[in-house]
Amino acid sequence: MRLSAIGDVCHAAAMVTRIQTQWPNAEITWVIGKVEYQLVRLMPNVRFIIFDKSQGKAAVKALKDAVKDDVFDALLMMQVALRSNMASRVIKAKKRIGFDWARSKELHWLFANTRVAPRKHAHVLDGFMDFADALGVPEVDKPSWCIPVSEEDERWGEEQASELGKYVVISPAASKAERNWLPERYAQIADYIQEKGVKVILCGGPGKLDRTTADAIKSFAKKDIQDFTGKTSLHQLLMLLKHAQLVIAPDTGPAHMATTVGTPVIGLYAHSNPRRTGPYNDLQHVVSVYDECIEAQKGKLWTALPWGTRAKGSELMNKITFDMVQQKVSLFVG
Repeated sequence: MRLSAIGDVCHAAAMVTRIQTQWPNAEITWVIGKVEYQLVRLMPNVRFIIFDKSQGKAAVKALKDAVKDDVFDALLMMQVALRSNMASRVIKAKKRIGFDWARSKELHWLFANTRVAPRKHAHVLDGFMDFADALGVPEVDKPSWCIPVSEEDERWGEEQASELGKYVVISPAASKAERNWLPERYAQIADYIQEKGVKVILCGGPGKLDRTTADAIKSFAKKDIQDFTGKTSLHQLLMLLKHAQLVIAPDTGPAHMATTVGTPVIGLYAHSNPRRTGPYNDLQHVVSVYDECIEAQKGKLWTALPWGTRAKGSELMNKITFDMVQQKVSLFVG
């Protein structure tokens, strides 16, 4: 059971792929959010049950109806939010596996009868892999992902890549404005990339923040930037990310989607610890001011604080300079 968000669903998909690789005959049911389902809906041999949390009690009733004839060997309770834990009560399972005590929040421990092994300073993806460990699934050398798209969306992605040539994706908008880098600095880095002969495209969802952020970047840029913001499905976005040379993004879903298709990511972080939530295969390319921000606010190094402690403030991303990002970009665009 993992309902949201896009990035976390990408991490969970790696664990599902591990189970399917090592235990090909396992029967898997995934209770998932309505939007997130659109990304992973074509994963083979997975039964999906959509839980639309906006429906409130009706969503719980629909889940209860969907599983009324099932008794599962194990329920992997991979979301600590109280809402999802309360909903999980309608699922009958011999084992109800939850997080260990240190990672258990919002009374999560009340709903589990088994816990994963403790792990200190784990990336979210590794934390999800702990559930496969608890089941006894053999380990893998490194995570992999099987998130298929339709042939039509594959062709669409190939057509865009053919028209664009070499390109870099900037996916600038996180779910909250304070986690976004400054539009004028995104524009600066876009101009730098395009001066190197590589195109830049903007991507994002249909929300207001995504739209206003993209418009602001284009207004500051000296060169035209092709804008796909709000114009793609999740699978089309995944294909744009797949064919890109590089993705630049704050702590947002497309950064993790890019990881699933093997595209390098430069993540921009100030509020959350990238060791926990950064793009899994590119932590060495992260541009982060988190360590200095959290020490200034808490008076302690991040190692002395509870794992996942967030820094607060609307101006923290301003500490990330153009030069810091340009230095990382130059490794990919020369």
